[in-house]
Amino acid sequence: MMISVIIPTCHRNDDLAACLERLVPGRQSLSFDHYEVIVSDDGRDSTAESLIADRYPFAQWVKGPQRGPAANRNAGASCANGEWLVFVDDDCVPSSKWLGAYAANTEGSDILEGMTSAIGSQTRFDEECPINESGGALWSCNFAIRRNAFFALGGFNENFPAAAMEDVELNYRVNQMQIARTFISDAVVLHPWRREKDIAFRKQQAQSIAYYVGLHPELRRNYSLFAMVKGLLRYILRSMLPRFRRYRGKGAFRAIRSRIYLIVCTQFALNSGPKN
Repeated sequence: MMISVIIPTCHRNDDLAACLERLVPGRQSLSFDHYEVIVSDDGRDSTAESLIADRYPFAQWVKGPQRGPAANRNAGASCANGEWLVFVDDDCVPSSKWLGAYAANTEGSDILEGMTSAIGSQTRFDEECPINESGGALWSCNFAIRRNAFFALGGFNENFPAAAMEDVELNYRVNQMQIARTFISDAVVLHPWRREKDIAFRKQQAQSIAYYVGLHPELRRNYSLFAMVKGLLRYILRSMLPRFRRYRGKGAFRAIRSRIYLIVCTQFALNSGPKN
């Protein structure tokens, strides 16, 4: 059995190097003759190709299509030789047992979710991290899927204006098709906290939600004005207020403002698009 590790990257060489350091032959519990590493590079003036040639020649560099992270992952997957595809982001740090944990649990499921934990602690309300410590999220920064199942699904949808919604949409298709999955708690990667993107990204995110609802109109009620306002209030009451003193209110206004803007833009995008 061969595992193909797919790493999409774009102008983050320092992060990419930290990720590749954990995949150097001999540093994973899985022998290197059982896995390959493919870096799909979306950078326009990137030096990742020379970085890999000089320091990580065990990895294969391929030029990305420069159409966003979903297309970049699909491009990496198209070059893979493995029976299993394992996706990880370039800013993640895999544990030494990561690939071994996946390889030991390939029977009975077509999809394996790994555990994604945060590097360090959140210090502001406007920081985010795709934490997945119990399963169900299928974040593309840490999961494995049989090659045949990935291509049968059609891969990641490349048409979303904003990144991350392609993960949500793939997860929904997996659930609808009732594809067997298993959560592997030992397949751990660490992901840094990053400052939330601001208004311009929220507009793209709203357009992505509208596109998602267009694909799956049965989910429209999840993004109604009532549902989104309720979600914002739940976020304020359950996440913000208990931690307000701990973070000294840092980033609170920015976090709330961007979520309100997302609600407004989403309602506009849903109501101005074609009716389902």
